[in-house]
Amino acid sequence: MENARTTREKIAASLRDGAETAASLAERHAISIDSAMRHVRHVARSVDGTDEEFLVRPPTCRDCGFDDFDEPLNLPSRCPECKSEAIEPPAFTIE
Repeated sequence: MENARTTREKIAASLRDGAETAASLAERHAISIDSAMRHVRHVARSVDGTDEEFLVRPPTCRDCGFDDFDEPLNLPSRCPECKSEAIEPPAFTIE
């Protein structure tokens, strides 16, 4: 039955099991990180209005701790405060 589920359904199930980054989802489901992010954005929209909640741990700069990025569903390449490229990627979960 697992093979009958779409990649998006598998990703939603993974997010229900615990927090995942786009990279971990990409590796687990053998897709690109960009594709994983597209699926995550769609899953976030489809959970809206249900009894479940889509949660995002925002990206965080490992050097200065900045975590107030404009769009937490993006993968920023550097910190707008200190310009560091050491960014902890966002993690997503469904509760």
